[in-house]
Amino acid sequence: MLEFRFPFLAIAAAVVATPDVALADAPTLQSAIGNPDDFTLSGSVRVRYETIDRQVRPGLRPNDEELAIRSTLLAEYHHAGLRIGGELWDSRVALDHADSAIGTNEVNALELVQAYVGADLGSALGAGTATQVQAGRMTLNLGSRRLVAADDYRNTTSGYTGLRADLKARDGTIATLIYVLPQVRLPDDPPSIRRAKVQWDRESFDLRLWGGLVARPRTIGGATADLASFRWQRYEAPGRPTRNRDLHTVSARVIRDPQPKRWDYEVEGMYQLGKIRSGLAATAPALDVDAWFVHADSGYTLPGAAKLRLSVEFDYASGDGPGRRYGRFDTLFGMRRADFAPAGLYNAITRANILTPGLRLEAAPSARWDAFASYRAMWLADRTDSFATTGLRDTTGRSGRFAGHQLETRVRYWLVPRLLRAEVDALWLARGRFLKTVPDAPGKDTRYLATAVTATF
Repeated sequence: MLEFRFPFLAIAAAVVATPDVALADAPTLQSAIGNPDDFTLSGSVRVRYETIDRQVRPGLRPNDEELAIRSTLLAEYHHAGLRIGGELWDSRVALDHADSAIGTNEVNALELVQAYVGADLGSALGAGTATQVQAGRMTLNLGSRRLVAADDYRNTTSGYTGLRADLKARDGTIATLIYVLPQVRLPDDPPSIRRAKVQWDRESFDLRLWGGLVARPRTIGGATADLASFRWQRYEAPGRPTRNRDLHTVSARVIRDPQPKRWDYEVEGMYQLGKIRSGLAATAPALDVDAWFVHADSGYTLPGAAKLRLSVEFDYASGDGPGRRYGRFDTLFGMRRADFAPAGLYNAITRANILTPGLRLEAAPSARWDAFASYRAMWLADRTDSFATTGLRDTTGRSGRFAGHQLETRVRYWLVPRLLRAEVDALWLARGRFLKTVPDAPGKDTRYLATAVTATF
């Protein structure tokens, strides 16, 4: 059974019962330094307790817990179109055990994730246009964030070092171009991770990502349409064997944002091709890549203060079946939380070898709180490949394709508006035939609970 070993819920209940705090009363670092016009300073601290029963990923502690603590500090100087900024992240965990699921997704101590110089070039490309450029270390959230993102639920984030350009045309069309080296979080050996050793993250031309996207508003029935293309190249570094790969991913998306009393929708398709080495050995032959992904959802927002929205969802990401081509879709640096499930101790479901329809109910009755509940039925796209990111695989295919049912809910509440927010995430994975019979699967349902408090100042 899940146990509440950390009193976040009791603390949240006590504070919710207190009267509202005026927005102007929330202290910030910016106000503490006198609100200068040319300098911004902000920070955050998030403390989250997670517990899981019957871990779905093999080789990890079946019943586990962790206290994840993440602190950030962002500063930026801006004057006459020039921006100079930096952001420090400190991500650590406590309450973990020797066989806990702790890695670079949870720990990255005192890392300068962002350190950049940017310039606003105004209408350099013509009247009515806007151009911005940026160089250095940065975080990225592009398009749907399914290929390039800075994950927020995860205790650590994804950083990128390189160049970015943002362009806006007179008709509102926007384009973003990037050439970056994704940062490899260090240290990555278990002993150093557990003691939160401070080590500078590494970037090199062994791992590079480049490409861009174009988005045009009000293209089809009032919806925004975007096209994107990214190339990800990853090669072996000394002492770091990997399956060398050179992947091209192209995507197209149409999205109509939710509004009361109308239907909304989003459809996105991606195709991936290129080369990947069939094994870690330098002599392993390269395989042609032929993989794809599709996401579709449609919802309706009811009138009224509750802002209730009900939607149906569908996701399909190809898996690697028998044959001479590699078919497993790679989501590159995409987020998982908004579409699938939490990271952290669960971290099992993402867009790889999965077929999953679902239902979602969302509500935001006031500026202080919001909630959602979702249900997904999950199958393997290919029965012989490993399911999502669980690491579970039956190469014979005898365990079938049905993985199970996933129920998830989240509630967030501003204990002190714009300063302190509480969050509760709960998930139940009812295992289907595959997760019950595949080798190394414990066979029992998985339950996950996280309670968090975030201070933003």
